[in-house]
Amino acid sequence: MPKESMTPKERWLAVLARKKPDRVPMDFWATGEATEKLVRHLGCGSWQEALQKLHVDYSVWVLPRYNGPPRPRMTDMYGCRYAKADYGSGVYVECVFHPLAEFESVEEIEASYTWPSADWFDYSGLSTPQPDEDTHPIVAGGSEPFLTYKDLRGQQRAFIDLIDKPEIVHYCLDKLFGLAYEMTSRIYEQMPGRVTLSHVAEDMGGQEGLMYSPQHIREFFLPGMKRMIDLAHSAGVKVQHHNDGAIRRILPDLIEIGIDVLNPIQWRCKGMEREALKRDFGDKVAFHGGMDNQYTLAFGSVEEVRQEVRDNLRMLGEGGGYILAPCHNIQSVSPPENIVAMCEEGYASGWTS
Repeated sequence: MPKESMTPKERWLAVLARKKPDRVPMDFWATGEATEKLVRHLGCGSWQEALQKLHVDYSVWVLPRYNGPPRPRMTDMYGCRYAKADYGSGVYVECVFHPLAEFESVEEIEASYTWPSADWFDYSGLSTPQPDEDTHPIVAGGSEPFLTYKDLRGQQRAFIDLIDKPEIVHYCLDKLFGLAYEMTSRIYEQMPGRVTLSHVAEDMGGQEGLMYSPQHIREFFLPGMKRMIDLAHSAGVKVQHHNDGAIRRILPDLIEIGIDVLNPIQWRCKGMEREALKRDFGDKVAFHGGMDNQYTLAFGSVEEVRQEVRDNLRMLGEGGGYILAPCHNIQSVSPPENIVAMCEEGYASGWTS
């Protein structure tokens, strides 16, 4: 086995700069239940110990400390209330109260609703070096406003608003993008030159195609996303764009506004074939993800997992620009043996020289 010559952070930076790392870096996204199962399986005392044992080049996510008005239990700063939904092998939280659901106009919202402020957070602690900062990439700042909008208005109402109440969508997204921009600016001010990546995200795809028309994406999402991307680039920060599902149709637009890394590469979705993505866009964007959660990690055999790692390294990793990772959070149904196999094969087969 070759000897490592880079830290995880150096490996990520090489990929982002289109340079050759000593091996393809690996990242890890999983639910709490899946992570706990892995830690127990490996006999480790923490998730950090487990990931280090598996040679995972995990990133460190950093947030300012909330210091705003007190919030009721299971309620976020927007006033959205959540409840736990047990799906058998784990728990997710689902929004059960949508504070803007009943409003019919921008004027009603302005008269009755208080938007969160960037002043509700304490950024001073970010000036202190974070744990693992010297050796692992730091992720901080970014945006995903329509995800919040769906909780504010309710999922069904939010989709209808794009056609029925576009003025409310524009108004709310302006508020949400504005908050994200101000918070991200303050993060960068406290961490000059220390943030590796910001996430400018929005889920646009389903299994077979886009959930929104390209026209709606271009009208409602892309202008605010571009402003966030420009802010990141002005601070020397790369942008990782998370976008689930079958999004190939809109990918040229996303690349045009400046994304640097595309996540999560759900290749079982229509149009997301790995070789075609690499061929058509690999010179413009790096890829993060690619390890299938719909079948392979959840229900596949250990050998199927290992083969998919080798396939991803060949299809997405050829010529560089790839970070091996699951194509979303690994779920609790995934056997820890499959997670170990993914990491072991990524480490064994990912060497570049």
